[in-house]
Amino acid sequence: MKELFFEGDSLDDLANFPLEARRAAGFDLWQVQCGLMPSDWKPMLTVGQGAYEIRIKIQGEWRIIYVAKFADGVHVLHAFQKKTKQTRKEDIDLAGKRYRDLGVRR
Repeated sequence: MKELFFEGDSLDDLANFPLEARRAAGFDLWQVQCGLMPSDWKPMLTVGQGAYEIRIKIQGEWRIIYVAKFADGVHVLHAFQKKTKQTRKEDIDLAGKRYRDLGVRR
């Protein structure tokens, strides 16, 4: 099982999800750690190659952007509530910056 890393304030953001959404997020992240795909996801090529978005629809719309292609573990780049039809540019840019920062640390 891969280790789970939270970049920036993504753990604090995830902690602010409603309880049921946090539970769903925990299960989906555990699946990713085990090498499986989450229950509802899509690729996020605008963030970077190998980045994916977990989609949670419990008491609103919640998103977790992560990358699992690195050998050291699964990196959660950003967690947020989605309030618009399209993912906000600010959320994509923040996840993209954290993704690029991972490459610098390697």
